[in-house]
Amino acid sequence: MGIEEEEEVDSARPYPYVGRDAGTRLTGKGREFDRNAPTIPFLRKRSLVSVVLPPRYSTANKLITMNSLVATTRNFRQAARLLGLDAKLERSLLIPFREIKVECTIPRDDGTLASYVGFRVQHDNARGPMKGGIRYHQEVDPDEVNALAQLMTWKTAVADIPYGGAKGGIGCNPKDLSSSELERLTRVFTQKIHDLIGIHTDVPAPDMGTNSQVMAWILDEYSKFHGHSPAVVTGKPIDLGGSLGRDAATGRGVIFATDALLAEYGKSISDQKFVIQGFGNVGSWAAQLIHERGGKVVAIGDITGAVKNGNGIDIPALVMHKNETGGIKGFSGAEPLDPDQLLVEECDVLIPCALGGVVNRENAADVKAKFIIEAANHPTDPEADEILSKKGVMVLPDIYANAGGVVVSYFEWVQNIQGFMWDEDKVNQELRKYMMKGFNNIKEMCRTYECSLRMGAFTLGVRRVARATVLRGWEA
Repeated sequence: MGIEEEEEVDSARPYPYVGRDAGTRLTGKGREFDRNAPTIPFLRKRSLVSVVLPPRYSTANKLITMNSLVATTRNFRQAARLLGLDAKLERSLLIPFREIKVECTIPRDDGTLASYVGFRVQHDNARGPMKGGIRYHQEVDPDEVNALAQLMTWKTAVADIPYGGAKGGIGCNPKDLSSSELERLTRVFTQKIHDLIGIHTDVPAPDMGTNSQVMAWILDEYSKFHGHSPAVVTGKPIDLGGSLGRDAATGRGVIFATDALLAEYGKSISDQKFVIQGFGNVGSWAAQLIHERGGKVVAIGDITGAVKNGNGIDIPALVMHKNETGGIKGFSGAEPLDPDQLLVEECDVLIPCALGGVVNRENAADVKAKFIIEAANHPTDPEADEILSKKGVMVLPDIYANAGGVVVSYFEWVQNIQGFMWDEDKVNQELRKYMMKGFNNIKEMCRTYECSLRMGAFTLGVRRVARATVLRGWEA
């Protein structure tokens, strides 16, 4: 919805932006500052312009966002202490390389104009081009984007792929926009940032509210300025250079990660009961793959509701029901379940695949699962982490567990650069290899520093980025 008012700059933010007309902001890394980043002059005709600003968060949403930023920073600082990093290096690694904020004004289908705010945070490029999704959501917020960009830096390092971290988005509700309006918005956003992304600079990908079609529009608009460049984005349609296996990659990576963790305890997917929160791309693929391997998904939920069946839900039938109705609610093959009870339902393995902050101090003590696989970003807040640790619940952290998507994005980027495409079996075999290697590396860090899986993953990622930064001569 349009909000006809001037934008307010929140001076309390950790890294406040310098204003509407600044395309980028000088950060502590100080390597580059584009004072002439393109912008569109702000149109003052209020009868024609609808300015769509990021919403004022509810208390709950502010808490989740700040928990994301605080938790990521806290985990980083704890890893830095374990590694004995120099204080100056620690600060350099924490501060983003570049933060971008742009105004995107487009004509609506009814002839009026609407302005939206777009963000891109490029966190670190010591190990390679920055990598991260672009999300379209009405609650896109610079603090959240900052936390997710930082998380991508550590995630790509844990996965041992040659990328740094980035994240971006536009504060809009894609459901309120027609396909032509979404295309215009995407193209204007690309026009504003095309000089700041690139095959060897920053490679965007789909995220919440975006998909392969949005990536196709970015590719086309970017190519108008720089020539045909299929490797500038990943998660593209297959016909434009997308990789086979990319759609299922995050969910499949979750299953490979689950395999690795359960094997440490002499268990397998086939003898476990699962609860899954979220039935979008990641949750639906994870559920289908668990079902194929003989595991029982006993409860599952999405935004429309939740269902349970102690004997195991028929996942193919549930997928068909969702495709027909748009959600889980009303599925006849299972009993309705109060969504608030989903996370504390009896099970062996809990897989949150949707929102951040869902496992918190209010419900952590009631969680009955023995293992939690973090398929979502930041599903477990720091206070819940402590409660779960005391209960003996093993939590496989998000920066490893949901890395399958970015790993196969890397494979897509490699295929595009080589001009040689792989078959799906090769993609899946290579993904399994990376996920298993990553788990073994995390275990080694846990043994070395006598720490949890989360801290083992963070020390692994931070150490790799720190080494690359020092080798490149960060003090020069």
